[in-house]
Amino acid sequence: MNESMRTTVKCQDPGDGSGDVIIDLPDDILECLGLKTGDFLSIESIGGIIVLKPIRDSDGQP
Repeated sequence: MNESMRTTVKCQDPGDGSGDVIIDLPDDILECLGLKTGDFLSIESIGGIIVLKPIRDSDGQP
C-alpha cells in the first residue's frame, strides 16, 4: 500500500506499566492495511505526523 490514510485516534494506556499503547483503528483502515487484532505495527514520527506501518515477519511477530 502506497496510499496514505489519515485519521484521528485516541491512545490508551493498557495500565500494565509496560509503556505500550493501545490504539483502536477504524475498520476501513484495518481492511486497507490488511490488519487484524494482534498484528504488530511500527510507529515513527515524520514531520509531526505519527506514521504506523504493519510489521511483516515470517512468524507474524517482530
